[in-house]
Amino acid sequence: MSSNGKHPSNLITVLDTGSAKTVALICEAMDVGLKYRGHGVVDSRGSRKGIIVELDKAVQSIHKAVEEAEKLAGCQVGNAVISVAGSHIKGVTSRGGVTLGQRPRDVTREDIRTAVEKARSVTLPEDREVLHLLPQEFILDEQSGVRDPAGMMGRRLEVNLHMVTASSSATQNVVTAANRAGLHVDNVVYEALMAADSTLRADEKELGVCLADIGAGSTDIIVYSDGMVAHTGVVPVGGDHFTNDVAVGLRTPLVAAEKIKKQFGHTISSKVPDGNEIEVPAVADRPSRLMPQRFLAEILEPRATELCELLRDHLKQAGVLELCPAGVVLTGGGSRMTGLAEVCQGILDRPIRLASPEPIAEMPEQMVEPEFATVVGLAMYAHRTTIAKMNPEQGFGHKLRALIARLGA
Repeated sequence: MSSNGKHPSNLITVLDTGSAKTVALICEAMDVGLKYRGHGVVDSRGSRKGIIVELDKAVQSIHKAVEEAEKLAGCQVGNAVISVAGSHIKGVTSRGGVTLGQRPRDVTREDIRTAVEKARSVTLPEDREVLHLLPQEFILDEQSGVRDPAGMMGRRLEVNLHMVTASSSATQNVVTAANRAGLHVDNVVYEALMAADSTLRADEKELGVCLADIGAGSTDIIVYSDGMVAHTGVVPVGGDHFTNDVAVGLRTPLVAAEKIKKQFGHTISSKVPDGNEIEVPAVADRPSRLMPQRFLAEILEPRATELCELLRDHLKQAGVLELCPAGVVLTGGGSRMTGLAEVCQGILDRPIRLASPEPIAEMPEQMVEPEFATVVGLAMYAHRTTIAKMNPEQGFGHKLRALIARLGA
């Protein structure tokens, strides 16, 4: 960032452009960590299921969210790190290696870079780009499970690499929208990885855990085992599907359906007392009606069951359900529905916990909620990669150094 008075150089701005909400967060990088400066939350316009469908509306949402954050922070910003999610995200795992010589010698950072380069040089389909290179393990002379081989002795170094890939056009549209809203985009990152940053504990990542970030348009998944990313994926059901079911089932407008879902929703109908009634606004000018709250739960329950079954089947198919003894951590706005954790526990037969982000210094209480997990994690990630930049080089080498700096942490 430029260091004139307009754009202070120690500010970090991050942007979560979800299907339901666009959130901008401005933080200050201090010697001891991050300090909250301001945030803005506006309803997303022009996005569906994590993909921009109307550019102008998306630009307006970003502009408004950043403006709100700037007002609170009392400064203007010019750069941002933004996140992407949705069903266009795909995880790919590959293996590559480099022969160090006939005799064992010290592994250098350059050797590590070459091994990762070899592993990443798989041919991706047209219109795919790599967002993250995440080494799962290094293998040195057939000894597997090496975290950071720098300085160790060996003749051959290999790496198992997990690559998070995205649709180039979907990613480019988010960047274009941010550019048109007056922001230079420093980096584009995967939402679930950011949400994991702000919600998962180190011991959960070591033991093996799945994070399910339930957004409006989809549920983004990331699995950790032995402290490394083992799998990333997406289940195409999110909070909006529940809202649509309520709107259709109760014959009420979408805005009212969302409010009713948040206020009175329960995903286990047998837990809702028989006599409870809720007021349901009607469509057009018709008078609102009183309806049993249990009826609302009977609408939400099958969708909750579907989401949890899809999650279970996805993890089974990817062969990673067995890697999650620490269970499943739910976060994101859609995770807040009463009873969802219980439904999830029944279907996945694993411990379930609901997670809010670790707060940043001076962050307002209302942001310590599951729907802000991604944006808070984004700020933490942006801060860490800023520290890890050993020089201003922006290429693949910088990304790897930032990554190795994180692995060594």
